[in-house]
Amino acid sequence: MCGIIAYTGFRSATPLLLEGLRRLEYRGYDSAGLAVWSGESFEICKQAGKVSVLAQAAQHRPLRGTVGIAHTRWATHGPPTDTNAHPHLSYDGNIVLVHNGIVENYAALRGRLEKEGIECISETDTEVLAHWVAWIRSQVPQASWEEVIRTAFSAVEGTFGVAMLAQEAPGLVILVRRFSPLLIGLGKGEYIAASDAAAIVSYTREVIHLEEDEGALLHPEMPKPEIFGLKASTRAPRVEYIDWDISAIERGGYPHFMLKEIFEQPQAIRDCMRGRIRQEPLEVRLGGISGVMDRILAASRLTLLGCGTSWHAALVGEYLIEQLARVPVEVEYASEFRYRDPVIGQGDVVIGISQSGETADTLAALRLAKSRGALILGITNVVGSSIPRETHAGIYIHAGPEIGVASTKAFTAQLTALTLFALHLGAARYTIDRSLHDLLIEKLLQMPELVRQTLEQLREPIQRISERFTHASNALYLGRGCNFPVALEGALKLKEISYIHAEGYPAAEMKHGPIALIDEGMPVVVIALRDSLYEKVLGNIQEVRARGGRIIAIATEGDEHIRSFAEEVLYVPEVPELLSPLLTVLPLQLLAYHIAVLRGCDVDQPRNLAKSVTVE
Repeated sequence: MCGIIAYTGFRSATPLLLEGLRRLEYRGYDSAGLAVWSGESFEICKQAGKVSVLAQAAQHRPLRGTVGIAHTRWATHGPPTDTNAHPHLSYDGNIVLVHNGIVENYAALRGRLEKEGIECISETDTEVLAHWVAWIRSQVPQASWEEVIRTAFSAVEGTFGVAMLAQEAPGLVILVRRFSPLLIGLGKGEYIAASDAAAIVSYTREVIHLEEDEGALLHPEMPKPEIFGLKASTRAPRVEYIDWDISAIERGGYPHFMLKEIFEQPQAIRDCMRGRIRQEPLEVRLGGISGVMDRILAASRLTLLGCGTSWHAALVGEYLIEQLARVPVEVEYASEFRYRDPVIGQGDVVIGISQSGETADTLAALRLAKSRGALILGITNVVGSSIPRETHAGIYIHAGPEIGVASTKAFTAQLTALTLFALHLGAARYTIDRSLHDLLIEKLLQMPELVRQTLEQLREPIQRISERFTHASNALYLGRGCNFPVALEGALKLKEISYIHAEGYPAAEMKHGPIALIDEGMPVVVIALRDSLYEKVLGNIQEVRARGGRIIAIATEGDEHIRSFAEEVLYVPEVPELLSPLLTVLPLQLLAYHIAVLRGCDVDQPRNLAKSVTVE
């Protein structure tokens, strides 16, 4: 949540900062602002609203200089107003600062500052940080900036990614990180720092990731960044390479990133499988976990952690792993896991699932499990993010950058990775029949083309159906078995981007409460594949029809019988039951997208949401 970009070098900073904010806006878009050192003073411009509002305001301001910082906000402390927008200037004018995260003890710090006669004008914890650093600096005027930062942030509790400028040190950018990502792009005579690579890749592909509790000093005259620990000595930075192109974060002719990413799913699934399936003999190979397979095989249970869409993927993973590898699996909300004193020890394997690899709750839960001796694994998309750096081993899903706030291709890539993991584990444990093993791999290899065909076939019918249900105020999504989590995911997508209240339930649970919600005209989306639970689901559909609900069925290609039960039918190809979520989620993604567009909603940047949740 929130996006930070900072620059020091030879270019005009303002256009570069504004471009970076546009690339980062999916991280937060309540307000935005920037500060540039003019050579004599800080020029600051900040506005409530999106980056486009800031860009218009900046046209009328003298924002000239070659060093600056900028921020796009997702509000935590204080509503999105001009005053609460970042950057924040310190009481003495020496420090200007942007911040991603939450200062948990900001009230105590504010109280200490007030005793010194320093007052805040905003409602944010970030302004407190700016004043605090400036006050610490005033107490030790001869100290190095490394010493100042160590002293100041030793008193700060919470999470922070911080970029700041100091009037007394022209050209210097100061970074600090705890639990909130920051990376440094390396150029010739310039440095660009940001919350993620989207803001950097236009200028350089060589980056350094700051580790936990580290700071950095950047200046164009420095041959390399000076990186230091908040509690330890300076380390030698390791340069990494961004391996994707700028075109991956452009819309490429699509009206929205979400639609583009829905149609990128065939390639995302293909890339997730690339190099991981051997043909003769047919088997899955996962190099990322090969070094810890002994511990995985010795585990008596696996615990999967996630939030939102990743939690839904974990639920599907539970079905896959238990059926194919015959290992008990527990699925936990990462946000609840660490607050209930879980029974975790050295024999446990805990797997965190996160698209960004920065999800605060998931990262904290993994750290708790690690501290208790568990083997911790990550299933993530972003190379170099916090979760893969923290875990013992893991699996990258290789879905490519996902800009739309509502996750689509990351979900199907997560399902693909979990399927590969379940097949690999089942084969290693000798719990999966060889014919089923080979059939699932063969069908999985066909999946990119099946997904492509399905998306193309669904275009017209879903646009037509969306027009009929645009004005619904409530919707129900029902599924059974491994498609119950898909029902949850479909409901979440509709809520996220169209603001229609929707709930997902196991179809059999409907009559234990949710059936009371059904009335004339209520859309009910039912995943009704011709599988082992087909007849049961048809019975659930009848119960909905008897109460006036309008059925939209997701059905197996060629099933004409379902037409007598449903008002609308959307077909997906027939595949083995355990692989079906990769297809049944597609119409639900498109349905949510088209309804949101027809309702005039901001599909890529839905209200109150941000892509990467880096605060609790």
